[in-house]
Amino acid sequence: MATRTRLRTALIGSAITAICCFTPLLVLLVAGVGLSAIVGWLDYALFPILFTGLGIVAHTLWLQAGRPGPCPKNTIIVLALALSALLFWLQFRFALRISVAAALGVAVYALWLRRAATSASRIN
Repeated sequence: MATRTRLRTALIGSAITAICCFTPLLVLLVAGVGLSAIVGWLDYALFPILFTGLGIVAHTLWLQAGRPGPCPKNTIIVLALALSALLFWLQFRFALRISVAAALGVAVYALWLRRAATSASRIN
């Protein structure tokens, strides 16, 4: 998959997952179809999906930037698992804060990658 398409898909998926995590939209949809029994378990799936989507965004940004530095794939996997485990352990008490921090971390990483790519192009 082309990196632009992959980035766009990951951003849209992360945004939809975030909307489903922090609004009752998915609860209404699931209840409307008659599957209200799974509403209590939605967060156990949605937050790992959100962190995985943000990880895909970070990895794709690294690919687009020309791969400066070591491959972040293992770090991204560990962070997604650690953030998901942290939320489960805290029983989703700080879910919004942790999710916003993860999104800001990806944004800071994107800025760092842009700066690294810009400085590499100046050298060449």
